[in-house]
Amino acid sequence: MRRETVALTIAGSDSGGGAGIQADIKTFSACGVFGASVITAITAQNLDGVSAIQPVNPEVVSAQLEMVLDGFPVRAVKTGMLFSREIIEIVAGILQGHPEIPIVVDPVFAATSGSRLIREDAVSALVELLFPRALLVTPNLPEAEILLGEKGIGVEDMGSAATRLRKKLGVNVLLKGGHLKDTALDVLATDRGVRTFEIPRVEGVNSHGSGCTFASAVAAFLARDFSLEAAVEAAKEYTTRTLIYSLPLKNGLQVMNHFWRFSEYQ
Repeated sequence: MRRETVALTIAGSDSGGGAGIQADIKTFSACGVFGASVITAITAQNLDGVSAIQPVNPEVVSAQLEMVLDGFPVRAVKTGMLFSREIIEIVAGILQGHPEIPIVVDPVFAATSGSRLIREDAVSALVELLFPRALLVTPNLPEAEILLGEKGIGVEDMGSAATRLRKKLGVNVLLKGGHLKDTALDVLATDRGVRTFEIPRVEGVNSHGSGCTFASAVAAFLARDFSLEAAVEAAKEYTTRTLIYSLPLKNGLQVMNHFWRFSEYQ
């Protein structure tokens, strides 16, 4: 790992450690970059759901972001749970001054359990203020349905949906298929067309945090100067392996494991 290879996550804290800031930092380290963070909210959650959310004061979010960008040579940014329009306005405004840094926006609307992680008015703020600055937006299927104003996007619709999202949002789109039942299909839509990434679904593992992991892995490989397609391909492999080499918890529960592979991506 080169000392100057730094990736930054701007997201909420997951007290269970499976998603959010915690998953992002683990992923950055595993994929060979130094991880910095800006915390936007504190959540009380585990694999069953979210019981409380405390947003961070927007002024503190701003101070964190300014200090990191001033003190570290950030080479890629990943955003996750941004919670409110005010926080999004601050993040977008500051990042506007750093056009050289690629941004991966994971539009986190809800946790895997269904708990809402963003205010209603924040969705439009993401679309208006942050998406235009991004290199890549990584919605899952429910998020894509919200952004397109549609319902029932299935595996056969993903290529078309990703293409329409890219046209509507004006940004590269990675449509994540983690909510599909039988396959792990993801679709990347860029100005070069559509590329699919598909593997058999890993069964028997709680996938909480897989979306955060995938998006932050893309950012990590972008920080290492991978092309966008190469970064998505490597991130897909990394995320898959965290599921395959899952970590056993109590009562037979299996969760994503970020500790299998330090040598793989150095």
